[in-house]
Amino acid sequence: MSDAFSVPVTVRGYETDVQGHLNQAVYLNYAEHARWSLLQAAGIRQADLLGRGIGPVVLETTIRYRRELLAGDEAEVTCGFEWGRGKTFRIVQQVRTADGTVAAEIEAVSGLMDLKERRLVADPRERFRQLAADPALFGL
Repeated sequence: MSDAFSVPVTVRGYETDVQGHLNQAVYLNYAEHARWSLLQAAGIRQADLLGRGIGPVVLETTIRYRRELLAGDEAEVTCGFEWGRGKTFRIVQQVRTADGTVAAEIEAVSGLMDLKERRLVADPRERFRQLAADPALFGL
């Protein structure tokens, strides 16, 4: 897996549920925010992907909730890539509190879709390597 990239987040009051902790769906938003932030840090803009007729897709997501987050909590969301062979790859993420406690673990099976053919590209690793100004952020 590539070294974990991370972005800070602050839990906002409107993101909490009736129990006062972070709503389960918001974890997905935080994970998505970290993924797009990593792409941008690597030098890949959404417009670059669209211009090449490809786009990232999430095929499966698993979230393991470990500790609650409350309004006002400061956290960081990590993002690392695990490359295998073939058309898919794993994105492994954690949401950690300011003291390093893991609040959630998020794993996604992802790919790059050819937007015209509506099929996954054969070698997403190579596509990221070609597009990125800093492929090391992807562990490449």
